[in-house]
Amino acid sequence: MAGHDDRIAGHDRRALGSADVTTARAERSGVAGALGWVAGGSMVANVCAYLIHLTASRWWLDTAEYGELAVGLTAMLVLTVAALALQAVVARAVVHHADPRRIRRVTVQTTIAVCVLVVVAIVPTAWVTSMSIDTTSAALVAAPMLTVIGAGQGILQGHKQFRLLGWVLAAVGVLRTAPLIAALAVGAGPAGALAASASGIAVAAVVVLYATRVAPIGSPTPARTALGSGGIGLLGVVQASGVQLVLVVAASVDLLLSRTVLSPDDAGIYALGAIATKVAFWLPQAVGVVFYPRLADPATSRRSLVHAVGVVALIGVILTVGAGLAGPLVPVLVRPDYQPLVPILWLFAYTGAMLAVLQVALLSAIARSATGVSAVTWVVVAAEIAVIVGAVDTIVALAATAATAATIAAVTTTVWGLRAQRVDEVVGAASRE
Repeated sequence: MAGHDDRIAGHDRRALGSADVTTARAERSGVAGALGWVAGGSMVANVCAYLIHLTASRWWLDTAEYGELAVGLTAMLVLTVAALALQAVVARAVVHHADPRRIRRVTVQTTIAVCVLVVVAIVPTAWVTSMSIDTTSAALVAAPMLTVIGAGQGILQGHKQFRLLGWVLAAVGVLRTAPLIAALAVGAGPAGALAASASGIAVAAVVVLYATRVAPIGSPTPARTALGSGGIGLLGVVQASGVQLVLVVAASVDLLLSRTVLSPDDAGIYALGAIATKVAFWLPQAVGVVFYPRLADPATSRRSLVHAVGVVALIGVILTVGAGLAGPLVPVLVRPDYQPLVPILWLFAYTGAMLAVLQVALLSAIARSATGVSAVTWVVVAAEIAVIVGAVDTIVALAATAATAATIAAVTTTVWGLRAQRVDEVVGAASRE
């Protein structure tokens, strides 16, 4: 009888083991599918963005004008930190069953705050970047609409509606890019092109709002923390904005200061090289988007961070090597004026790869409401700014400084975050005992 019971127990254990394997395979398949949809949407958006740089630098703008357009686009990115932060906070709140009314309320509050910030930031931004007021205004006016888009994308992300999110990412990319390229084609110049892009972004905001209303959203993952419906508010967005701000500044400060420390022509050359940085930075963003709900779950956060960093790092290695091989094609595809980029294009891609690792580490901090880790990156960025302003006057020196800063920030922030999660796990296990 005992032997019979043992056989039954053994059969049950094998059945449970088989079920676990099946579940694990299904989970991996789901992650792969989600990565595919988000990566596809991101790819469309990124290709659209790179078409701006390729067409503007090759046909419609000289190196100085192209440098101004590139800086304007970067300034727009800096002021969209609230949109990125709101998306992360909304996604985290959805994972933890936040009240939809609170999500709507904080979206309105954040959008109003961004409108005020745009008005305040125009003159200082124009002074720092050496752009005209018209160009600066055209670059920044889209920020409130991008904030609305961020909230909508956060809702889809939190509910793991990655297929629809992929379509939304693609649509937003096309709508913000097509008017800009059309404006350049008719000779509008940097200011007119940026204003045209803002009009397309306004249409994109309407599309995203519609997508969140018709999305077939099911029940999110059951909450495993005490965050509850009160886990979203303007303060949370402000805290997440600090993390997103340091990421955007880290990814943009070299380009923003390029017109200050380099000649106009060299700044234009550097701006084209920075496209490789953007490619390596944004191409793996699907990893962070898909892993974010798992990073917000204390049961899977640390393991998910290790996996996400590993995937992003592997993609970065491939892109860096690819950029090194593609360097000689730059003068052929664009113009001979950009010949100085041939031997150092890989360095720009490497910088973007390290920034992508940093992005995952900082997203993990937002997901766990542990935004204090961003202090490490702020210190590195401050040192980078000091070096650029005080010692840099060539394209190579500026690229090397950006690469060094990105490496230090990515490694230290990731290690700090993993150690903090390990401490949390140990403390949590001790309290349960």
